[in-house]
Amino acid sequence: MASWNSLQLEITYRVMGWMAFTCWSVGFYPQVILNFRRKSVVGLSFDFVVLNLTKHSSYLIYNATLYFSSAVQKQYWEKYGSGQMIPVAVNDVAFSAHAVLITAIILFQIAIYDRGTQKVSKIAIGIVVAVWLGAAVCFFVALPTHSWLWLINIFNSIQVFMTVVKYTPQAFMNFMRKSTDGFSIGFYLLDFSGGVTNYAQMAVLSIDQDSWVNFFGNMGKVLLSLISVSFDILFMCQRFLLYPAKKAPIPPPPPQITSKGSLEPLLQSSSSASPTHTV
Repeated sequence: MASWNSLQLEITYRVMGWMAFTCWSVGFYPQVILNFRRKSVVGLSFDFVVLNLTKHSSYLIYNATLYFSSAVQKQYWEKYGSGQMIPVAVNDVAFSAHAVLITAIILFQIAIYDRGTQKVSKIAIGIVVAVWLGAAVCFFVALPTHSWLWLINIFNSIQVFMTVVKYTPQAFMNFMRKSTDGFSIGFYLLDFSGGVTNYAQMAVLSIDQDSWVNFFGNMGKVLLSLISVSFDILFMCQRFLLYPAKKAPIPPPPPQITSKGSLEPLLQSSSSASPTHTV
């Protein structure tokens, strides 16, 4: 098992990991708060939330298994070399677990708040069912030979696929409505920051180990950040350039009320403002 060569880089790696965790995790809350304040989820893509739950569940299976299972770690070292470090940190596991929990809370909000005419599409339901059926088949394929590393890499691939699929409904909904009202841009701003920080964290590990195997050994994490950052940029363009929020018009000031309770105009005409003189 490999160890760190530089204490400074190890500290930097851990700090960046928790920075990414913070950005990604805090990014969920603007949507939760927005739903709570509006008592409505109109404008939020239900397909996005349902697909997101499958995505984060798959990512949690991958991260937790590779981080905690000695059997899977042994298979990883057999494939990539015993001198390599496991490319999953504790912050990755914490993020995945938190993401599953918060996404479930958003699903609960969808169930109790005003939904308008929105509903989960049959396509999204079909994708979720197909993904989990495929994962079940892969489990039984891996079971006889205990190919657990191969199996969790399948889950890692699932989360990459779901990352692409989950963002598409929200982007399409914004395009069709020509509006971004109802979904929180705060999530995507923080998601963008988390993706960039995640890349920096992996780069620090590669610099310390003088090897880029941690990128190749965890392509799911690499592609996750790349896809997320790309869609985040798209959503920011939709929010601030293509469909900016319209400002509410400022109402005119109310008319003045005299002591007698009658309304007087703010500006008096010249004839009424000065007394007339007759000759």
